[in-house]
Amino acid sequence: MDHRQRLKALLVERSLELGDFTLASGERSSYYIDARRTTMSAEGQFLVGHVAHARIRDAGLQPQFVGGLTMGADPIAYAVAHRSWMEGDPLNAFSVRKQAKSHGSGGRVEGGLPSGSPVVVVEDTLTTGGSALAAVSALATMGCPILAVLTLVDREAGGREQLEAAGHELLSLFTARELLETAGVEDLPTPS
Repeated sequence: MDHRQRLKALLVERSLELGDFTLASGERSSYYIDARRTTMSAEGQFLVGHVAHARIRDAGLQPQFVGGLTMGADPIAYAVAHRSWMEGDPLNAFSVRKQAKSHGSGGRVEGGLPSGSPVVVVEDTLTTGGSALAAVSALATMGCPILAVLTLVDREAGGREQLEAAGHELLSLFTARELLETAGVEDLPTPS
């Protein structure tokens, strides 16, 4: 089985919707990608773990942890951590809260991430890069080197440019255009 091709098909089957949508960025779109419908499925977990772990290693990166802003990043990070263990190459996962909790230690980063640990930040669907940059900002307070940002789907709407302007490499598994082409959409939106 070609894991990447099956993951692309699963994203089209489970996560791609056509219509009129308002995105988290406030912009309007003729399509919406709810990647969690794929990343939280049993098959999606298996495929994301395979494809994302391979992409990190093929890029020559050696993070100790993977994670990002909850909740979109969580199933991706957990799938990668699980796959890495199966490969004998353990990477642990972490989650970044949108706000520091008001009880306990008051932390914003969960999962036992030690200060200074090299990380790959993960994102489910990258639009403007805001969620990834929020995670990066939280990790900067811990002195964690950001080796790259990995996204399941790049909407090609300026997120890559925002991340690169901030000095971060983007690894994308798919573009929205790839998913739309696979779905047979003929009038493809122009990337911003």
